[in-house]
Amino acid sequence: MISTVVWGTGNVGRAAIRAVEAHPALELVAVLVHDPAKVGRDAGELAGLAHELEVRASDDIEAVLAARPRAVVYAASGDIRPDDALADITRALRSGAVVVSPALYPLYDHRGAPPEFRDPVVAAIAEGGGSLFASGVDPGWGNDVLPLLVSGLGSTVDAIRCQEIFDYSTYDQPDSVRLLVGMGQPMDYDPPMLWETVPTMVWGGQIRLMARALGVELDEIRETLDRRPLDTTVSTRTMGDFEAGTQGAVRFEVQGIVGGEPLIVIEHVTRIHPSCAPDWPTPPDGTGAHRVVIEGRPRIEVTVEAADEGENRSAGGNATAVGRLVNAIDWLVDQAPGLYDALDVPLRPAVGKLGHRGRKQ
Repeated sequence: MISTVVWGTGNVGRAAIRAVEAHPALELVAVLVHDPAKVGRDAGELAGLAHELEVRASDDIEAVLAARPRAVVYAASGDIRPDDALADITRALRSGAVVVSPALYPLYDHRGAPPEFRDPVVAAIAEGGGSLFASGVDPGWGNDVLPLLVSGLGSTVDAIRCQEIFDYSTYDQPDSVRLLVGMGQPMDYDPPMLWETVPTMVWGGQIRLMARALGVELDEIRETLDRRPLDTTVSTRTMGDFEAGTQGAVRFEVQGIVGGEPLIVIEHVTRIHPSCAPDWPTPPDGTGAHRVVIEGRPRIEVTVEAADEGENRSAGGNATAVGRLVNAIDWLVDQAPGLYDALDVPLRPAVGKLGHRGRKQ
């Protein structure tokens, strides 16, 4: 069994605990938390499971890493604390662990990552002998391996579009939704996630990955942005009220330009309520979906819906992204230490999982 730590118990961390517990090759040995109120609580309770896992949450990072776990799922957010996330991840790498994480956007395509992100990771790997695979919660597979897989089903490919379409009224991450993305803020508020070049920092790596896999040269990467206000005040179960006149929907594209045309596009359409921007693309179930559209011959459209934690499609997207990361651990353990991306890491079938429910025996 591969001893595995889950670091963080938010939207991503809860799904990570469940994924590690379900994986036949992994053993959950520790859970790291920041909130003092979570210290000592059972991992099963924190993950929303109906049973205990007999692993108590700890905030003692030094002790957990000193036990030399073979793998770490770093599930703490890097949205508003990228420097802290980088420091945590390099710390885990120096302990010799294989680390999987969505927290470091610039490392989704590590070949094009800024030196200030890449160099500390390379140094930590050289020192400790660990490995890192970074992939997104948007989810990464929806913006790299899935569109590439589907592109191989046609005879010609004219353009590739990847879409995340979500209503975030059931999401439970107010700092990201309100402050980073700007939902519920005045329309003159300038959300950090939407600052010029930031979408490219987050999703440009996946554009470059697809271009590299398709064997095309990018002229450049461009961004487009549109925002809409709420017509009426809406109330959410997890994050409270969002007032009329404040930002209620965002639509942006990160475009890979090939031959002067946007041929590789990642588009995000996010709302805090379905009533906002009804003319924009909507998911089939009204809550959330990921979609890949291959324009060519034939035209191919694939829509993926996932629900987790009840019918929460936002949580389902997190869970599938986490599945991609966690299911890569046993493959990474058998590889040489290093930095890996989505083109390096194969999709992993659910070996040993089919028909198995509940606790591992």
